[in-house]
Amino acid sequence: MITDLGHPAFAAHDVDETIGFYTMLGIDEAFRLRNDDGSLMLVYLHVSGDRFIEVFPGGPSPDPDRVQSFMHICLLTDDLHAAVEHLRENGAPIDREPALGRDGNWQAWTWDPDGNEIELMQLSEESPQWRTARSAERSGT
Repeated sequence: MITDLGHPAFAAHDVDETIGFYTMLGIDEAFRLRNDDGSLMLVYLHVSGDRFIEVFPGGPSPDPDRVQSFMHICLLTDDLHAAVEHLRENGAPIDREPALGRDGNWQAWTWDPDGNEIELMQLSEESPQWRTARSAERSGT
């Protein structure tokens, strides 16, 4: 049975630039795996607990018009406005400014150096995500 999100995986055009972007968000490199020939296979970034992001080398050049089935990754924060300001101060793009979403959570949008959309979300105690997660915690699931 599925218990949690393990990781999304991205192929990065420039692995170091991508790692720098996620480090700016407070998501640090955990470890690297190498191929038998010593070349980089992938980098694991540690988000929290047992949640990671995999970054593979060899991604295409960023292209905002590229159609793909991947939609976005959502990263949670306790202070959305501060997170957006931190990104702005460090030159990261803010695609959509903080706004209250239909689910009652604050959200803003940016993208990483490879053009992957990043939703930043601050959960509200009234949101369905908050209630579902806390209900699962109380029931031990």
